[in-house]
Amino acid sequence: MDKIIELEKCYKALANRRRLTILKYIKKVNKASVGQIAKELKLTLKATSRHLSQLSGVDGLEKEQQGLKVFYSLNKQSSGIINHLLKNEF
Repeated sequence: MDKIIELEKCYKALANRRRLTILKYIKKVNKASVGQIAKELKLTLKATSRHLSQLSGVDGLEKEQQGLKVFYSLNKQSSGIINHLLKNEF
């Protein structure tokens, strides 16, 4: 049952065009701060942070604190679904 719940969380996190756009953007630039992502997607910092939290919650992203900024990059050891999505062009 745990696998089913994990799968459900992953699909819910990916079932959003903004989160998919965030993944695509980070894939393109390798690493980006919350501010850079918000500016690129024309979202508020609060909305961007919520989307990033969702993606981090399913191990899609890694975060790294550098001073006052948090940078996000793709998690190379992410789950099968996210890994498959990122390896293919979308």
